[in-house]
Amino acid sequence: MPMSQQISSPPKASSPPAPNCIETAVNTQRELSWQVASNLFVSFKYAWCGISYAFQTQRNFRIHVGVGALAISLSVFLHLKSVEIAVIGLTSGLVLTLELLNTAIESIVDLTVKQTYHELAKIAKDCAAGAVLVSALVAVIVAAVLLLPPLLTLVLGSISP
Repeated sequence: MPMSQQISSPPKASSPPAPNCIETAVNTQRELSWQVASNLFVSFKYAWCGISYAFQTQRNFRIHVGVGALAISLSVFLHLKSVEIAVIGLTSGLVLTLELLNTAIESIVDLTVKQTYHELAKIAKDCAAGAVLVSALVAVIVAAVLLLPPLLTLVLGSISP
């Protein structure tokens, strides 16, 4: 059979289909996934699908969301300055961003090596996980520096007569 008959080009379409989040990511192959999203709204829907996928399938992502929300809530409760709340929000956002990248890297590596072991795949996955760990430790240090002084003042002030 000639090469032109063996490989068929993808069908032409005016725009890619709307994302269907988890079903698309896990159960079926997104049709025409090589195309650029037709508009900004579709791009945001694809991004939201990635966040939803991570939240539903990655335990650590859910933990980071909870801890970040707790840190921001506590900073608002303690009446931290806006810039301090922003720093806590930025460091929490960095952790979530790196967790999403870690999930993407792990998925690509798993797709590439399938069920086999490869030392370079291990290095890629370990380094991505290490990036999340470093950012999470930095976020904890930032939160401790900003939250502990007013928290201790509140706790010790309520104990004193």
